[in-house]
Amino acid sequence: QVQLVESGGGLVQAGGSLRLSCAASGSGFNINAMGWYRRAPGKQRELVATITRGGRTNYSDSVKGRFTISRDNAKNTVYLQMNSLKPEDTADYYCNVKVVHRLSTYEVGYWGQGTQVTVSS
Repeated sequence: QVQLVESGGGLVQAGGSLRLSCAASGSGFNINAMGWYRRAPGKQRELVATITRGGRTNYSDSVKGRFTISRDNAKNTVYLQMNSLKPEDTADYYCNVKVVHRLSTYEVGYWGQGTQVTVSS
């Protein structure tokens, strides 16, 4: 099994910054892509950013240029640096990791518990 622990959410004023972290623990697996998603009140969950094991990144248009995703493969941790935050960034943020368990060829996705980000105007 894979356990994901998120941290770094909170309340910030518009224009401020936050850094989210998500650490994966467990054994017997390799992590492929890692990413962040968010769900705003009354809306569906949406992709924020993803990063491959090799470091290739992808961002939603709404965060491009303001958010930066990165990862530390040695620590099995993915980060999301959020700058120039806007009230519309208010949401629960979830990390997602795609892993392949030992002796398996299938990729399995795991979700973090979510961390709340609130941006006040």
